[in-house]
Amino acid sequence: MSVAKKDYKRITTKSLIEMKANGEKISMLTAYDYTMAKIVDSAGVDVILVGDSASNVMAGHETTLPITLDQMIYHASSVVRAAERALVVVDLPFGSYQSDPREALRSSIRIMKESGGHAVKLEGGKEIKESIKKILHAGIPVMGHLGLTPQSIYKFGTYTVRAKEEAEAEKLLEDAKMLEKVGCFALVLEKIPSSLAKKVAESISIPVIGIGAGSGVDGQVLVLHDMIGMTHEFSPRFLRRYMNLYEDMSKAIGQYVTDVKAVDFPNANEQY
Repeated sequence: MSVAKKDYKRITTKSLIEMKANGEKISMLTAYDYTMAKIVDSAGVDVILVGDSASNVMAGHETTLPITLDQMIYHASSVVRAAERALVVVDLPFGSYQSDPREALRSSIRIMKESGGHAVKLEGGKEIKESIKKILHAGIPVMGHLGLTPQSIYKFGTYTVRAKEEAEAEKLLEDAKMLEKVGCFALVLEKIPSSLAKKVAESISIPVIGIGAGSGVDGQVLVLHDMIGMTHEFSPRFLRRYMNLYEDMSKAIGQYVTDVKAVDFPNANEQY
């Protein structure tokens, strides 16, 4: 059933909670630089996530673990300068919050002060509860992240679907309720059974945004470079490619090379 959309001139954490209450789905995409963020923002996306996935798609690392806090601040600063409507959420990178709540607060303050981001996102449940509380007490909005948590890839050893077993599913639901209770404004659920994701979304009042979590949640997020087909090695079931930009760009660049070699570019109209 389609729902009439409210015209938000600027999306805030409050806007997202209103959208859930009104039954309006939330759209979220990643961006890591000014030019792409400008396009994403003007297209009407509600939330731009400056994800630690920049470690993969921008820097070519195998995992999200190597990206640093300084690098995340650099990417976030570029995105914030482009965003006029979207809420900008910034991932806290691996190692910047897990071991010490005070370190988590220092990392979050740096992101907010140096990038101008609007909120931070952390992976995990009760094990990082004190870090989340510390950040929230400083007035910094926090988005949670449960299910497949890529920063813990070496702990799990695989990117397979999480919470298929009853015990893990129960823990995930408990963690989701805890994140709501401590004050998180929203939650990402990654790569879990759709029935469980729907149950979580119906059990808490804050928005639940899914990636590989089915349609029963309050919104969806994808990595921009995957969605527009700039990457082509990564093809999980949950990914819908809306373009094949890898192929289009390869053809265009190949044609440019041909034209340069043939002295067809620049032509008479393309020079002074």
